[in-house]
Amino acid sequence: ARWCSFTLRWLGPMKARLILLVTFMCVFHSSTKNTDLHVYLHGDVIIGGLFPVHDNTNRTKAPGPISLMIYSIQEINQRTPRLLPNLTLGYDIYDTCGDVSLAIRATLQLLKDQSDPQRCLIPPSINSSLPEPETKVVIGERYSELSIAVARVLALPSVTQISYASTSEELSLKSKFPTFLRTVSSDKHQTQAIYELVKNFSWQSVAIVGSTDEYGKYGTDCLNQLFSDSNICVDFEEILPTAREKIENSTAEAIIMFTKDTNVQIILEAVIEKNLNRTWIASDTWSTSSTISEIKGIKSIGPVFGFIFRQKEVPGFKDYVTSMFNGTTNNILSYYQVFTNGSKDDMKCNCKNKTADPSCLYCYIDHDESYNIYMAVQFIAEGLRILLKCNNQSCERTKFSAVELFHVISNINITVNDTNIYLDENGDPSLGYDILFWNTSESKEGVEKIKIGEYWPNKNISFNKDVSVFNCSRTCQPGQRMKSQNGKCCYKCVNCSSQEYSYGNGQCYHFTIYFSPADHIYTCVNKTDEFLEWSDPFSIILITVAVIAIIATVAIAVIIRINRGTPIVKAIGGCLCFLEVVSLLLGFCVIFTFIGKPTPNSCVGIPVFGISFSIGISCILANLIQILVGFSFDPKVSSTIKKLNHPVAVVVIISGVQFGVSLAWLIVLPRSPVEVAKEFTILYQCNMSEESKKFFVATIVYNSFWGLVCFVFAFKGRQLPDIYKNASLITVSMVLFLITWIVFLPIYLTLEGKYKPAINSAAILISCISILGCHLAPKCYLCCSGKRLIIRMLSVNILGNIMRGRICPTLPSASRHNNTSYVVNNCWTEKQFL
Repeated sequence: ARWCSFTLRWLGPMKARLILLVTFMCVFHSSTKNTDLHVYLHGDVIIGGLFPVHDNTNRTKAPGPISLMIYSIQEINQRTPRLLPNLTLGYDIYDTCGDVSLAIRATLQLLKDQSDPQRCLIPPSINSSLPEPETKVVIGERYSELSIAVARVLALPSVTQISYASTSEELSLKSKFPTFLRTVSSDKHQTQAIYELVKNFSWQSVAIVGSTDEYGKYGTDCLNQLFSDSNICVDFEEILPTAREKIENSTAEAIIMFTKDTNVQIILEAVIEKNLNRTWIASDTWSTSSTISEIKGIKSIGPVFGFIFRQKEVPGFKDYVTSMFNGTTNNILSYYQVFTNGSKDDMKCNCKNKTADPSCLYCYIDHDESYNIYMAVQFIAEGLRILLKCNNQSCERTKFSAVELFHVISNINITVNDTNIYLDENGDPSLGYDILFWNTSESKEGVEKIKIGEYWPNKNISFNKDVSVFNCSRTCQPGQRMKSQNGKCCYKCVNCSSQEYSYGNGQCYHFTIYFSPADHIYTCVNKTDEFLEWSDPFSIILITVAVIAIIATVAIAVIIRINRGTPIVKAIGGCLCFLEVVSLLLGFCVIFTFIGKPTPNSCVGIPVFGISFSIGISCILANLIQILVGFSFDPKVSSTIKKLNHPVAVVVIISGVQFGVSLAWLIVLPRSPVEVAKEFTILYQCNMSEESKKFFVATIVYNSFWGLVCFVFAFKGRQLPDIYKNASLITVSMVLFLITWIVFLPIYLTLEGKYKPAINSAAILISCISILGCHLAPKCYLCCSGKRLIIRMLSVNILGNIMRGRICPTLPSASRHNNTSYVVNNCWTEKQFL
């Protein structure tokens, strides 16, 4: 009675009286003992309830949550077959008035003898365990700020708290709120959904209005971070009350209101008064608020997009509300009719033309959280059924602890009607949001809230209806982008560069297409691919030369194989000739990796060439050492070089080092194809980073060093007998090799374009052909010439003298002018030569 008289002193409008009536009817209809701001029904298991029936701003809240909780509990108790056969559920519900102090006081009242704060000071040696509370689980609170305070109190006796509307991400921290659960998605997902909406409509600037409570602070901070990471301009981020002035001067394309509906009402009333028109994004606290949508002049504020929890109608709840009368009268109804002056003839309601008739009471109930409360009660009932091991006839258990109930509820996966719901490790549900649009066209009576899409956590936003939106008047033409001017979110249009394109959305993009200057950079055309193609004339020349060289190398290998026992073949290295031939074949085949579009396999050309050429040059050096040991005129030099006369060791060491360097290059910095965007083309080439260049230079310098060593050895042996005169021709080949790479190296490192690999191929061809032409080909000519028999006879004679250990006499001077004469100053053995 005191509540009624207090409320009626400040409630005048018809709607407020209807809301008051619903609250009283729910209480009286359930035959409960009513005390001031408190509703109680005894049962075997008591479910606590914390609801802001009134608000600390003296703005009446719809009593739908309380009536819904009462209905849901009664529906469980009366269900057939019984979900909990030999148990009944009771409730203990308090009005917190949206105030933290009152919410904590109500929570302590629910816990009864748990409210002694001195218990935490009892020494550990004394048994200080808290007795089990009568209330095992609590539904509420609505606001995150109140839920945070309540959750800290309920965590002490491990009582489960299930909120139907608190969305703060902080409540997901189980280290701080171990027994908090909820049937509504957290603000983490709502802020992500708002961000996706802004991106979908290509808005480049937004403004954020928040508040000082936990809900507003978290939402504004999270949104600001999301927009900053994606280069969406935040014109301002403001909290009440200074936000009204900022909105008037804002250039933002959309204004996000992430605060309570009571705060939003204050702002929008000022917006209507100043006749401002903006695009608004509503958070879940006011997106469906009838209080906001019924403000006089609300249609003038501009389009409104909102996010709400997934809404479904609670089965049977509408009939429950309207059946409270059943055509009868009672003192409550009579008292209500004194104030409403309702028409007895108007007995129908379609929820659009609301009247004072009882059939319209359902329309006045706030349905935003109704289904979430209904699901919370279903979670509790299902948890009890599992914990107490109930079947259709009875339950095996009747006693349980609050901790046991919490563990069961937090692991439930159920389907309520057609909604599957389960809680993750943070106590958050697997639910998303519906996207609403306020249709404020003049042809419509009032504001029509229509669903235009939905958002699921960790998925893209989707729309089922097309809605035209306002974009900033400073939109740019194709080929232009927006550039910030003096204002924080004030832009001007500037042209994209010739290597960029734009669809007219205010941004320029690189890569695969460019704008044709002939069309004043408005027309997009595809860039052409650029690489050394097989049909290119340069490629054809390289391929032809490489094929001829491969054929010649194979032919020389055959000739060497046929004449492998002759002194000529022994003079050019013997068995090492075949290894040298293989290295040259590998070098010629590498040419084909530089032609065509680069692939990961084709980018290994340079490291492979480094290995092959080091093998060939090590074979030549081993051969030169053999010759110098046999023909050196200086005994001291001969003795020194003799220590190096180990062909296999020379080849293994020199080529082994190069193999290690090239292998490290391929493993540490593997070469791969890259795309280089140019003005009209895309160049495909193998990447050459600064670190890769160091490996490349090391490979070339290493081979060049041993080429220089071969040159020095060959130069020393330039006076050797004509028949074994490898040294003179090797000198020519080494000079050619060194000049080629001295010229090539700086060109390769600075050249760009598709002919860069062609220059590389040419240098490799010249290097390999110089060895083939100057080291192997002349000896094959001697083997096949008409002098072959004479040479063999003379060689046998010389070798015979060597084998007998004779001192080779100096031939007469006249004989030195004969083409077949030999000048040999020192005797040498066949072993030394071979």
